[in-house]
Amino acid sequence: MVQHLTDRQPPLLTATDAGLLGLPRVGHALATFSHRYPIGVGAALVLCMIALLAILAPLVAPYDPNFQHFTELQQAPSATYWLGTDYEGRDVLSRLIYGGRVSLTVAVLSVLLGTVVGSAWGVASAYLGGTVDLLSQRVVEVLMSFPTLVLAMVFLVALGGGIWTVIIAIAVTRLPFGVRVIRSVTLAIKELTYVDAARAVGASDLRIMARHIVPQCIPAFLVLATAHLGTAIVIEATLGFLGIGIYPTHGQLGQHVRRGRRQHLQAPLVAGGVSWPVHLPDGVGLQPAGRRFTGYPGPQDAGLVTLGEQVE
Repeated sequence: MVQHLTDRQPPLLTATDAGLLGLPRVGHALATFSHRYPIGVGAALVLCMIALLAILAPLVAPYDPNFQHFTELQQAPSATYWLGTDYEGRDVLSRLIYGGRVSLTVAVLSVLLGTVVGSAWGVASAYLGGTVDLLSQRVVEVLMSFPTLVLAMVFLVALGGGIWTVIIAIAVTRLPFGVRVIRSVTLAIKELTYVDAARAVGASDLRIMARHIVPQCIPAFLVLATAHLGTAIVIEATLGFLGIGIYPTHGQLGQHVRRGRRQHLQAPLVAGGVSWPVHLPDGVGLQPAGRRFTGYPGPQDAGLVTLGEQVE
């Protein structure tokens, strides 16, 4: 059945038409994406808000995070102190904003380090195959046999405290997942015809991996990074809650949660308010945004994150 166009059926608005109407191509693409994926846009807005709060902390925070208001100890949330004050009279909101800078920095650097190294490892392991693949996967299985927190604490105890030690410890816990996921993608890609054609014309193994395989792994890499950023924030906060890791002067999220336990009876709203920044980026922003912007299934959708991976 052929449907003929009539005057009542307006033509579709293309990018060229949008440019003629004065609408930028980028704006047209963003408008189309927001209409098609409203959840992804909402998650991206949440991420942007959290990132801006962390970056602009000196301008956004209402008070000095270390200033003590001795006459206003353990105050409930009010117009003056939006999240109240702690047992030393310090503004909880200001300390959360400054503490979020540390957690976001550690999470981003550790996930980038672990996912990039793990992805390169997975591509090389799958492409080379044979003994290299066999031995590398046994090493990955050894790393995955340790619980996440135990493995991170082992590296912290062995290497000592400090921000870079925490980054390396969290990156090691993210490494096996990057290896496994990217390896599975590479195993499918290396059997395609264009890879055989590149090999037939004399391209080296390094060139084939860099030019023909790695670009096809970018969607999986982005989903891994966004999914693991939330987990890295929880791990970093958990280490701070246990009293190991980073000790910034204005505190970090895990330390705020630990200190908030002291106020769960006197000021329950204050105690509860210090825990939501730990879980908000993971549940609301990172994973939905990564899946919507890439169109690639998330690790939990593909069965790549097990129950043992949950830090909480």
